[in-house]
Amino acid sequence: MAEGEVVSLAKAMPESAYNFAPTKGAFEKARTFGQQVKHIATVIYMAGAAAKEEKPPVDLGGGEDGPATVKTKAEIVQYLQDAFQYGHTVMATLTAANQLDLVKAPFPGMPDMARAGIANLTIWHSFDHYGQMAVYARMNNVIPPASQPAPRPGARKK
Repeated sequence: MAEGEVVSLAKAMPESAYNFAPTKGAFEKARTFGQQVKHIATVIYMAGAAAKEEKPPVDLGGGEDGPATVKTKAEIVQYLQDAFQYGHTVMATLTAANQLDLVKAPFPGMPDMARAGIANLTIWHSFDHYGQMAVYARMNNVIPPASQPAPRPGARKK
C-alpha cells in the first residue's frame, strides 16, 4: 500500500514541481518534493540493509538525502521504485525465527532494534513523508492519485 501511494504520487507530480517546497509558515529548511521522494527511498535502502545486515546495494550518497547524482524526475522515480523492490526482497527474508533478532539500527545514535521493527520502519516512515508530499502536490494543483475518486462501475473512460 505504501509503495502504491508513494510511487503513484511521485509519478503524478510534474517534473517542474520537483523543486517545490512551501515557504510560508513553518517550512524553513523543508525538503523539496523531489528531496522528499529521494529521502523515502534512501531510508528504505538504509533500513533494509540494516535488517538484512548487509551494505546497501546502491550508493546512497551522504546521510539520508540520497545520492546527489539522482536529479531528474525520471531518475528519482526509478530510485524510489528500486528502493521499494529492494524492500520487498528484505521483507521476504523475515521469518518467525529471525524477526525478533536484534540488529544494528540504521541510524546513528539509535539502539539495536528487532529486525522486524526496522523493516516496519520503512512503512510508517514512507507514509509520514507521503503526507507531506500530498500537501505539496495539492499546493501545486495535483490531486494525489490515492485521493481521486474511484471510477464508477461500468463508466467509460474519457
